[in-house]
Amino acid sequence: MKRILMIAYHFPPLAGSSGIQRTLRFVRHLPHFGWQPLVLTANARAYERTSPDLLADVPAGTVVHRAFALDTARHLALGGRYIASMARPDRWISWKIDAVRAGLSMIKTYRPDAIWSTYPIATAHLIGAELHRRTGIPWLADFRDPMAQEGYPADPLTWQCFMDIEKEAVGQARFSVFTTPGAARVYRQRYPEASERIVVLENGYDEESFSMLNSDELRSEPINPGTLTLLHSGLIYPEERDPTELMVALRLLKESGGPAAGGLRIRFRAAGHDQLLRQLAQTHGVADCIECCPPVAYREALSEMLRADGLLVMQAAGCNEQIPAKIYEYLRAQRPIIALTDPAGDTATTLVGAGVKDIAPLDSATAIAALLARFVDALKRCEIQLPHAEAVRRASRRERTGELVRLLDSL
Repeated sequence: MKRILMIAYHFPPLAGSSGIQRTLRFVRHLPHFGWQPLVLTANARAYERTSPDLLADVPAGTVVHRAFALDTARHLALGGRYIASMARPDRWISWKIDAVRAGLSMIKTYRPDAIWSTYPIATAHLIGAELHRRTGIPWLADFRDPMAQEGYPADPLTWQCFMDIEKEAVGQARFSVFTTPGAARVYRQRYPEASERIVVLENGYDEESFSMLNSDELRSEPINPGTLTLLHSGLIYPEERDPTELMVALRLLKESGGPAAGGLRIRFRAAGHDQLLRQLAQTHGVADCIECCPPVAYREALSEMLRADGLLVMQAAGCNEQIPAKIYEYLRAQRPIIALTDPAGDTATTLVGAGVKDIAPLDSATAIAALLARFVDALKRCEIQLPHAEAVRRASRRERTGELVRLLDSL
């Protein structure tokens, strides 16, 4: 069996990030394709929040090394302040020192055939680059999303650090991997000399996690009996997923007095900005139309998706080259989906390709209000089209792992 050294900050028992699923599910499925994963991650003290709920999903016998790492903001700050250079490219730069040492030791012991590092913690690519430089083992840089972007990171020195890391990764890695066609297109334009080595490997959903749930039984138990409830599961960002126009749209529906005026509620699960949501809802007089709920364990979150009357996606036009990882679980949940996003972006394109047509721009309250009214009416008349079964099947993590293996075998 071939071996791959996988460098990932996001790994159990980290809690509170959907980004953990990409690495974890590759680790579960790779052995079925003839590849043994060797995981190099950070020790648990580096995580702001931990939970044991996904530890059981790490296959028994998997080699996992947790290198020493500190969170600069929590462990190296005095009076809440720390030296900026100690958090470049990110707050976990201390992870690199022990991770390189541990990685070299793992390479000596297990002799992997490939190295794989994954963003969004940029330090992972620094570790991957150093191990590749010292050993010559083929390296795959899993970017997921773009790194250095216009205005992000806001700090010029951190932005330059990101740019330096991505230049080295694209230049030295055998493949640079992105989760959306738009992100890959941006990087092919940015680095035309490496365009043939820039590839797309989308996120997906974990079929095993869904198969453990009684879908039919859960769907017969709505979240709020008697009230149509849309579920937004995951983080809300003040800019990238700005809920302002959605709140205005709910107010417009109330003022219209139409069928959707008092019969619709939106539940935000693990939004991360509950105070912002409540403040906006209060300002626009729609506090009775929203619920803010705390994070729950992964499978509990999946079961809630199955019980929702509809699932809500939010993504601003400024993120057209990104796709929220949550939408693949939405597709598998086989519930009606409403998307507030730019119709020209990758999120909309992926959803339309899967048969989802209820889409409106996130920055247009009138368009959102009209879409919500139509959506509620269609739900009541049972005329909502669900995602296509074939598109759902292709989006499974096992299918995605097969795509990764084809890249690995081509090395």
